[in-house]
Amino acid sequence: GETRTYSSFRCPTTTHLPLLHANDKRQLSKSQLLTSVSLNHLLSVSFADTSQIGYYDTSLYQHPSTMKFVLLLSSLVSLSSAFAPTSVGRTNGVAIKMADTETVFDQEQYIAESKEMRLKHLEEQSMFALKIACENYGNAVFPNAMIAGDVVITDLLGRMGYLKDGKAKIMVVDTFHLFPETMEFLKVLEDKYEFKAEVFCADEIPVGDKAAFDKRYGADLWKEDIDEYDRVCKVEPFQRGLKTLNTDCMINGRTRWQGAERAWIDLFENAPIGGGLAKCNPLAYWTLEDTFDYITEYKVPYHPLHEKGYPSIGDAKDTIPVPEDGSVKYVDGEWTGDKTIWLEYGKERIGRFVGLTKKD
Repeated sequence: GETRTYSSFRCPTTTHLPLLHANDKRQLSKSQLLTSVSLNHLLSVSFADTSQIGYYDTSLYQHPSTMKFVLLLSSLVSLSSAFAPTSVGRTNGVAIKMADTETVFDQEQYIAESKEMRLKHLEEQSMFALKIACENYGNAVFPNAMIAGDVVITDLLGRMGYLKDGKAKIMVVDTFHLFPETMEFLKVLEDKYEFKAEVFCADEIPVGDKAAFDKRYGADLWKEDIDEYDRVCKVEPFQRGLKTLNTDCMINGRTRWQGAERAWIDLFENAPIGGGLAKCNPLAYWTLEDTFDYITEYKVPYHPLHEKGYPSIGDAKDTIPVPEDGSVKYVDGEWTGDKTIWLEYGKERIGRFVGLTKKD
């Protein structure tokens, strides 16, 4: 079958799996690897340094089957060590810490460490996707609504230096019906990550001039004709913004966890907008819980309305807390109330577009 070079994967120095060692320059097919490494071998393997388990040379990322196999292999090693009959000392904070007895392990610690491992993988995967978007395309643009996933992407882009050096541009659509806190929060992000957002609004209306908008289109346009409101305040400025910025790769925060038409998205796709530009979905495989875990881990600035019970934020006219009594909140890394109401599959936007119906 097909042959891959596995020599660039970085593995522990004392691994008993020489077929995956960085110094091994042989060409090995996946079938050879699978037949050469038995489950019994995996169960007996020991490592002196676990810090590199699950890490891979990103130059091989273009081979999804390769990545899936190596991650599966590292996962089997990690899980097998968790249930090994003898305890193994670890110094790495991510490695599994076994209980003192042979038959019991610390379940809560195991869960916490497993989540940390998952978040680390998602983070690296997202950063690699963003690297492709920003390095391989000339004009990567991120339309930013400043919801939980979007602030995660903002932080990743900031950490990678793409906001400061301008390789990624932040685009914001001001509908003139956003919460006051939203545009104020944008200034917080601009100051922290040293960028200036490109703000677009209804055509021929000065940015931030709500009075001019009301005079031309009417303050109740959304009540009178929601489709025209969407066209004037959302669709047209969004498309104009992408065109004005010469976008060739659009970064966005959609995830499979949001369900419906997003349930099968991948890290990259061609968007049916602006002539088929590339679309990067760096959080494609994240859950909403993952995004809040990341915000907590890195103390990322988040929209202040999360502290008032809003899981997601859109227009003030049709966005409500969930539940409506505001009993579920996220404040400085701590949850109040039943967080599963927010974090359940497909429920992220449950408080958005309330009371609206489209003609179609």
